[in-house]
Parts: sequence; structure tokens; C-alpha cells
Amino acid sequence: MWSRQYGKSDVESGARPLYPMMLESPELRWAFIRKIYSILSLQLLATIAVATTVVSVRPIAHFFSTTTTGLALYIVLIITPFIILCPLYYYHQRHPVNYFLLGIFTITLAFAIGLTCAYTSGKVILEAVILTAVVVVSLTLYTFWAAKRGHDFNFLGPFLFGAVLVLIVFSMIQILFPLGRTSLMVYGCLASIIFCGYIIYDTDNLIKRYSYDEYIWASISLYLDVVNLFLALLTVFRAADS
Repeated sequence: MWSRQYGKSDVESGARPLYPMMLESPELRWAFIRKIYSILSLQLLATIAVATTVVSVRPIAHFFSTTTTGLALYIVLIITPFIILCPLYYYHQRHPVNYFLLGIFTITLAFAIGLTCAYTSGKVILEAVILTAVVVVSLTLYTFWAAKRGHDFNFLGPFLFGAVLVLIVFSMIQILFPLGRTSLMVYGCLASIIFCGYIIYDTDNLIKRYSYDEYIWASISLYLDVVNLFLALLTVFRAADS
């Protein structure tokens, strides 16, 4: 009477393995996955709240775009998330310092995103948000489905890394030698494809490879995937709308 009915358990109960030849406890892996998506949800909610405030309160964007002090602060906001990653690397297992640093990382990046969206029409932002949500949910469900059937996406790592390097060089060329609206659309489309690949790759790592003490890095990876996909789609829609 005390035996578990594995055949009747749903997926989230953790009774069934997430992928073939799974050696660890499915219950522990599901608990880890739920923890990551809880952190990611809070990050996205904080990003939406901060970015919405920046876009809605026009004097904020006006200050950053028209004053020397504002421009300097804008550069600081862009650099700060990357600086925070350094101490976060050493304190990612030390609670509550890791959550505090993660909060600073998220808020500063959200502020920069809000300033990016400040002079974009609401219609374009809404289109990018909706498409980002649809793509992220669809690719996440697909990756879980594919992992269940034995597919592995670890091979994408080197290709995605090389693609990001190309994207960085492309963006630097675009900054130094603007090539017009068409090049912006090409950049946005390429970036969208690359970060779609990263969503699959990082979700697959979440299912199979991240250790339980790497929850901060797992949440940061997925958060950056979602944010970069949104910014890439925003670039495409903004170029098409201009």
C-alpha cells in the first residue's frame, strides 16, 4: 500500500527521469529547476517594473539623454552589471551576499533596458515583449520535450560562442560605420537566432549539467538569454517601424 505509483505520476512530481539514463534523483533536479525559474521570474518582474518606470517617467530619460552627468551615469549603468559578475563569481554560494549582488545586477541592467526603450513607441515594445514571451515559452517546452526523448544540445556551445563573437564585431562595425536600417534589421535577426539557440542550450544545461550550487549562474544565463532576445527583436521592430 505504501509503494509509489510511478506510472500515474505527472511530470512535475519528479517520479519520471527528465532524460534517458538519468542517474541523479529526478525529485532533486525538479526542485532545482523550480528554484531557477522562481529566481528568473523575480528577475523579469523587477526588470519590467524598473523599465516601465523609466519609460513612463519622462524626466528620467530626459536627464540621461540631455545632460553630461546623465550620459556618464548611463555608461556606468551599462558597465556595472559586468563589474558585478566578478564578485558574484566568488560569492555565488554565499547567502545572502549572492542574492544582493544578483539584485544589483538585475536592477542596473533593467535601468539600462528602460533607457533603451524610452524613445521607442509603445506598439514596438509590446510587439517585442509578446514575441519574446512566445519564443521563450515555446523553446523551453521544446527543450524539455527533446531532452525527454534523448536529444542533447551540448554541441551548440562552440557554435554559439563563435556566433556571439561575430555579433560583437558586427555591432562594433555598426557603431563606428553606421550601415543604415537594413543592417540593423540584419543584426537584429542574427541576434534573435543566436539567442534562441542560447535559450535551448542553457535550458538543456539546466536539465542535465548545472550542479545544485550553481543556481545563481543558471538564473543569470537564462535571464541574459531572455533580455538579449528581447533587445534583438526590439531592434528588428524598431528598424521596420522607422
